[in-house]
Amino acid sequence: MTRRLIAGAVAAACAAGLAWSASGQAAPSRPAVEAASGPPTPRVAWVGRVLGPVTARVAPRRSARARAVVQPFAPFTQGATELLVTRTTTEAGRRWAEVLLPIRPNGVRGWVPAGYLRMRSTKLRIVIDVSERRLTLFRSNRPVLRAPIAVGKPGTETPINDDFAIAERILTRTPGAFLGPVVFPLTGYSEKLNEFAGGNGRVAIHGTSLPGLIGTAASNGCIRMRNQDVVRLSRVVRPGTPVKIRG
Repeated sequence: MTRRLIAGAVAAACAAGLAWSASGQAAPSRPAVEAASGPPTPRVAWVGRVLGPVTARVAPRRSARARAVVQPFAPFTQGATELLVTRTTTEAGRRWAEVLLPIRPNGVRGWVPAGYLRMRSTKLRIVIDVSERRLTLFRSNRPVLRAPIAVGKPGTETPINDDFAIAERILTRTPGAFLGPVVFPLTGYSEKLNEFAGGNGRVAIHGTSLPGLIGTAASNGCIRMRNQDVVRLSRVVRPGTPVKIRG
């Protein structure tokens, strides 16, 4: 994967949006769903793998307004789309799941029939402390990795939000590249930049070719890590992992 492609994929030196539309869908051939229980907590969250194109709606009803069409394949890697499930409900005998969508505005959610998702649980979550310039990975609410980071500089600050998740995992396999060997596009977008490098301000966690800037406010909104740290993160973190960014 070239730097040009990746640079068009994420904001703040790695920017671009997903190809989501607001109409049209095709039913999956073999919908499957497992029981999910409750909203994300510090110890466990649920992630839904999308089995086929499905419309996410503003409410758990077939008649509710469409918010976006969720595709089963992620746009940059063509891997499976996996979305953080924020809650579930049953309406008119049909089970629905509310999922965190990787669209603007940050934190927007949509309801999809649960039969379009294959559920799994995760005990992982990421907390990014902008003021402390630190990323912490938790498993079952216990810290298992702490790493220093670089964050957005004044004017292009990293967005603060409790409701983000990992959207994809991109392996560049080029440690010397500007974005490092791994890029994790988030479901969030810059609140300062509507477009950047030909994209629409997508934010990501990624490595860096400038390790001397770790611990500073240096990016256009992305979270930069030392390459060895982002590689360690990539060994365990998958799309759908909850991410909290606090000030």
